[in-house]
Amino acid sequence: MLGALEDAYAKKKPPKGLMHHSDRGTQYASEDYRKKLESYHMRTSMSRRGNCYDNACIESFHSLIKKELIYCTRFQTKEQARQEIFEYIELFYNRKRIHSSLGYLSPAQFSKQFETSLSKFFS
Repeated sequence: MLGALEDAYAKKKPPKGLMHHSDRGTQYASEDYRKKLESYHMRTSMSRRGNCYDNACIESFHSLIKKELIYCTRFQTKEQARQEIFEYIELFYNRKRIHSSLGYLSPAQFSKQFETSLSKFFS
């Protein structure tokens, strides 16, 4: 998990004060993870104990990836599963799959639109 956080931070370079929300998993509550968030000047937020509704967006994503990929694919190897899951997320879900909660845009389109509006606001 720490590697994924480091990769995301290097790729996105978020501003200080970004809110990092997670569930109460031990990996997110670990001292190393919390120190890394602090070094990035990120604020932490954790879902309430036993409240699945706090993390509804990721639960929805897990439901979709299971229905659209996992349950209808017979993976021959772990590497094939890793590659196909990566492609589903990076090439399909983030770039092509439209979401009603994002105004029928893909996450990539929504992010680009949001960044454009921010740049206009701060210029």
